[in-house]
Amino acid sequence: MLKENLIMLRKLKGFSQEEIAEKIDISRQAYGKWESGETIPDIEKCALLAEVYGITIDSLIREYQVENTPMAPAPEGKHIFGTVAISERGQIVIPKEARELFGLTGGCKMVILGDEKEGLALVRADKFEKRIKDVLTNAGMDTNIEKSK
Repeated sequence: MLKENLIMLRKLKGFSQEEIAEKIDISRQAYGKWESGETIPDIEKCALLAEVYGITIDSLIREYQVENTPMAPAPEGKHIFGTVAISERGQIVIPKEARELFGLTGGCKMVILGDEKEGLALVRADKFEKRIKDVLTNAGMDTNIEKSK
């Protein structure tokens, strides 16, 4: 897990082993041993690596897969919750970890956003509405528009 994450993150960021080693004040050989799995970094070096890569220490050492495909750890504050299946009626079950993290309970309303090239995204309706009102207010527009009957 750790060694694969180190390799993926370094390559995604476009760094050489030498560059990462310099950033955390170790030799290139020591970093190379971490990527080969010969040795593992101590917790302080893990903290430095996590900072360099913009992820959490937990993300650095966990294994991420989507449909048996290894994934790089998500940036700090971002999450990969796995995959879900769409039922015949178009329903999905949001993973428990995601529901708990975002405070989603029965009856929560969601806005479904779509991009024909990128796919779909779900956003809590209350958060989306607040964001839109903030944008309109910052643009000098009235956000208390009466609905026509």
